[in-house]
Amino acid sequence: MISQAKAKFQRISPRKARVVINLVRGRDAAEALQLLEFVPKSGAPVVKKLIASAVANAKVRHPEVDADELYISKATVDKGPDQNMRRWRPRAMGRATRVTKGISHICIELDQR
Repeated sequence: MISQAKAKFQRISPRKARVVINLVRGRDAAEALQLLEFVPKSGAPVVKKLIASAVANAKVRHPEVDADELYISKATVDKGPDQNMRRWRPRAMGRATRVTKGISHICIELDQR
């Protein structure tokens, strides 16, 4: 692992974020950034920003590393806590059901080929 970047408590559901993460896992970092520029998914800007941050972390921590040789070795999306964004929806017969909003923890690790 050359560098990593984490984005915690992102306001996107893990299911939507995993679609974008699965697109870029295993690709070169530069290729992934270029691909995410044109992906019409709601998680694409968040993941693009995170990959750019991981590349910048690699340049700062290891100045001798060539940025063109970096690839995404590990990319995960985990579910965050539900307690922050809770809403209630009225239902039949005076009941109410909880509407949970998605919160994600996204982690990207870069390595050198």
